[in-house]
Amino acid sequence: MAGSGVSSSSSSSHPRFLRFISVPHLLLFLALLVASTGNPDGAKGKASLRLNLRSFLEQKTDISSSSKASRSCISQRSRQRNGAIILEIIHRDHCSGQKTTTWYDEAEKTLTSDDARVRSIQSRIKSMIFRKKDEVSELQIPLTSGIKLQTLNYIVSVAMGGRKMSVIVDTGSDLTWVQCQPCRVCYTQQDPIFNPSISPSYRSISCNSSTCQSLLFEAGNSGICSWMSPQSCSYSVTYSDGSHTRGELGLDTLSLGTVPVNNFIFGCGRDNKGLFGGASGLMGLGRSSISLISQTSAMFGGVFSYCLPSAGAASTGSLVFGGDSSVYKNSTPFSYADINLNQEMPTFYFLNLTGVRVGGVALESSSFGNSGILIDSGTVISRLQPSIYRALKGEFLRQFSGFPSAPPFSILDTCFNLTSYQEVDIPEIKMHFGDNAQLAVDLTGVFYFAKPDASQVCLAVASLTYENDIGIIGNYQQKNQRIIYDTKGNKLGIAKETCSFM
Repeated sequence: MAGSGVSSSSSSSHPRFLRFISVPHLLLFLALLVASTGNPDGAKGKASLRLNLRSFLEQKTDISSSSKASRSCISQRSRQRNGAIILEIIHRDHCSGQKTTTWYDEAEKTLTSDDARVRSIQSRIKSMIFRKKDEVSELQIPLTSGIKLQTLNYIVSVAMGGRKMSVIVDTGSDLTWVQCQPCRVCYTQQDPIFNPSISPSYRSISCNSSTCQSLLFEAGNSGICSWMSPQSCSYSVTYSDGSHTRGELGLDTLSLGTVPVNNFIFGCGRDNKGLFGGASGLMGLGRSSISLISQTSAMFGGVFSYCLPSAGAASTGSLVFGGDSSVYKNSTPFSYADINLNQEMPTFYFLNLTGVRVGGVALESSSFGNSGILIDSGTVISRLQPSIYRALKGEFLRQFSGFPSAPPFSILDTCFNLTSYQEVDIPEIKMHFGDNAQLAVDLTGVFYFAKPDASQVCLAVASLTYENDIGIIGNYQQKNQRIIYDTKGNKLGIAKETCSFM
């Protein structure tokens, strides 16, 4: 039975449950494992999962902080295969340098920032629905998510004008932007700030050009020229937490690995403020005409995919442009769901959430199938409508019973004290989309550790405030999945994959 304490050998093979090793016993086991000369096959199967968790724990507790402090964000690898471009994708902790905060404070900061992002998304969605064009007085490019590296967790390396740089991956934003010199106000980034004046391929975009005007029309703005330079096509984005990026649009050669994207439209940020974590800027993977996916549609057919790794120092994933399935390493077949087209919110990726199963038990809610749910690489924790969340929480607690409770942690209200347990069986969570697609949440995406001694371990799903708020599938629940976005075919594919750079 789940929740009965130390799991038995018979329950560990039950298909509805996942096995989880608590932190103190995990570290002891790994110490013994290193010196063990036991069965290599059995050890390999158990160690691979546990090593990923150990790497995550080391990252959070600064066991190897001295080596991470000197790690460059732009050291990721890339390669080309069968017309597809494969970029290594890493967690933002690789670029965080020396940490000065505790595990608890870092975990709390992540969830607090995540909550700000979700509120920003909900506000942006509502403004898209109700805003009239003549109410807009400021020139803005339509960036549709709050940008804080505390929530935008994944980073890839690209080159702009021949200069390598790290950028945050965000499917909830459209414009790709980087910090530029001369910079009026710039946050501290790890690598040199891009200087367009020494790039031989950089060109500015005039405020009166058709390119600028088409982008203004798409944003629903009035066409006011730049407050920085009357001749340039400007953008200005301010977020609910006070973060912002402002500058002008330009053209340059963007290199994805060894493949150049000529005349790529991007934002040259001259005034940027916020917790961007040392990255050079952001890669917009949304659906508008200015997004990277739209600008490279002729090259890659409007298809991209990713596999998001866990937060361990040894964990890497991949961002793939192009739809050649031979580059994937999925362990289960792909299941596909339609991407819902929403005319009022056309840049987001919406799916139809038709059901959720906990430990094989189907939940009941009138909200299933009635509203779209956003899949987003930048939000951390998934948010569900209150009725769906109550059903999930109730069934999870019914199956995961008998364990000591712990206080709520930030936005997470279902927490446990697991310090006394060596192993526990966790009910598997599956989300169903459309008619056939499903996402089986990876073991690393079920629980969120507030404390490193497992005394406060929380169910990593949260409730929205209102039933008519838009649900979000966050990156915490997307880990170790290959997720394909086919923007021309309007479909999204999901399959299990142990993330690694391929």
